[in-house]
Amino acid sequence: MVGYDYDLFVIGAGSGGVRASRMSASYGAKVAVAEERFLGGTCVNVGCIPKKLFSYGSHYPDYAEEASAYGWDFGKPGLEWSRLIKNKNREIERLNDIYRTLLENAGVSLYEARATLVDAHTLNIGQGRHVTADKILVATGGKPQALDLTGSEHVIVSDDAFYLDEFPSRILIVGGGYIATEFASIFNGYGADTTLAYRGELFLRGFDVDVRQHLAEEMVKKGVNILWNTVVRSIEKVDAGLNVTLNDGTIRQVDQVLSAIGRIPNTASMGLKEVGVQLTANGAVIVNDYYQSSVENIYALGDIIDRYQLTPVAIGEAMNLASNLFGDTTKKMDYSDIPTAVFSDPPIGTVGLTEQEARLRCRDVDIYRSKFRALKDTLTGSHYQTMMKLIVDRDTDRVLGCHMVGPDAGEIAQGLGIALKCGATKAQFDATIGIHPTAAEEFVTMREPVAVTDTTEVAE
Repeated sequence: MVGYDYDLFVIGAGSGGVRASRMSASYGAKVAVAEERFLGGTCVNVGCIPKKLFSYGSHYPDYAEEASAYGWDFGKPGLEWSRLIKNKNREIERLNDIYRTLLENAGVSLYEARATLVDAHTLNIGQGRHVTADKILVATGGKPQALDLTGSEHVIVSDDAFYLDEFPSRILIVGGGYIATEFASIFNGYGADTTLAYRGELFLRGFDVDVRQHLAEEMVKKGVNILWNTVVRSIEKVDAGLNVTLNDGTIRQVDQVLSAIGRIPNTASMGLKEVGVQLTANGAVIVNDYYQSSVENIYALGDIIDRYQLTPVAIGEAMNLASNLFGDTTKKMDYSDIPTAVFSDPPIGTVGLTEQEARLRCRDVDIYRSKFRALKDTLTGSHYQTMMKLIVDRDTDRVLGCHMVGPDAGEIAQGLGIALKCGATKAQFDATIGIHPTAAEEFVTMREPVAVTDTTEVAE
């Protein structure tokens, strides 16, 4: 028997890496984890948590404006950006400490250093130090993809947006994924003149078309300027800001350009290829159903395997892996019916199949769709609308997809996720008493399917 320093060594102390470390240690394994930046990974430091905090804050001007309809009079809101950054940083530091305590209490050894692979069982943790491990887990997550064009040195990515010294009064966001739509809503809410430039005809590819179209309409109502079929060609720094040249030859002047064109697996310069770990073209680690790479004792999970870039998914993968490695199980992750939220304004909540996916899988589907103005907005005179949609397999009556664009969509989608996981039918939705008055009750009161429409996917 070869003696190793650890039974499991984890590279990356993000949500997946920390959970795998703690759970493995709870089974009696000797575990270490290495992290070169911040404990908690992307989600805690430059992802879900600060993004949601920024999203919360971006809504307060609307609340203040709406308050007059309810009898309240406030002065004009004023933004102190540096106060937001300071308070956000304090909260992130608190969470960093919590992750440290969780690892310590679990008996996991923590190396605050960059770890790279020397061979299949040996890691370099800096300053000439080497450790060995029977099994190695790579959980280093992803990183924002930068723009590659003339003037790209003037562009920030989502990580940078959480640490800006000054609030940009004019910002151009490039991209069409959930990060792009979220930041467009955030900066618009805080008062920036916000433009979103997307290379395709409609953003959020992969989401239900009705969701995409409705969000686009509502974002425009809220003041976001959206440019479709638009590509940034170059950026030039001038005294008055940044001159951005677009593919139609026009020039837009802004104070900040944010690249939100996607994320790529964080696998560069780690020694993975050198020890035989197979990667995809974009650098993702190729794994089997049990997160085992092409090297028998090296595993990977989370954003680095490029399946679902969601924190709860990485945590679920980590729990299965720890149980399989040290708990004598053979669990596989169930990736069906994963609830998802996009914290745009208005937010999206979705679970299950899109209409297009359902029509490809089922012989006949019924579509239930509703658009309405929320009760809260009846006094304010707002013309914003909520959209809800149910997709039902006509043969089995099973609800295949639930989609919502509107306030609290993420909170509502979580409950719907449980229903879909349990195989709920439309009849069971109909038999459920609604909570009145709420927006959520609409999901159990939609009775008549809508007419069949063309569901061809909008081009990228």
